[in-house]
Amino acid sequence: MSAYIEVNVHGYEQFCQEVEKHKGTTVFVYFSGNKNADGVSWCPDCVKAEPVVRGELKNLPEGAVFIYCQVGERPYWKDSNNEFKRNLKLASVPTLLKYGTAQKLVEEECLNADLVQMLFSED
Repeated sequence: MSAYIEVNVHGYEQFCQEVEKHKGTTVFVYFSGNKNADGVSWCPDCVKAEPVVRGELKNLPEGAVFIYCQVGERPYWKDSNNEFKRNLKLASVPTLLKYGTAQKLVEEECLNADLVQMLFSED
């Protein structure tokens, strides 16, 4: 049994519902481009970063929630007015963040296991 809960969501609405559901809990979110039928994201950096992030999940604090959020297809993501960019100020995928804090890793930073571990284990 793992010490954390993992939730997979698609799109902004599902993301907001999960964040609301886990209010008062430490929530980490990994934002990635949508995956195709073969489970491969259109975002090459997301494909490279996911195994690094998953490899560090063991460092999540006890009782934390890890949300894997697919932000949509490439044309939606490229729209500068999409809800993730407008409401969460996301600039790129992959982005890994500790929700409700300024702590986040963007693009190549998500490929650095030490940085990911630090994000997951710092209070």
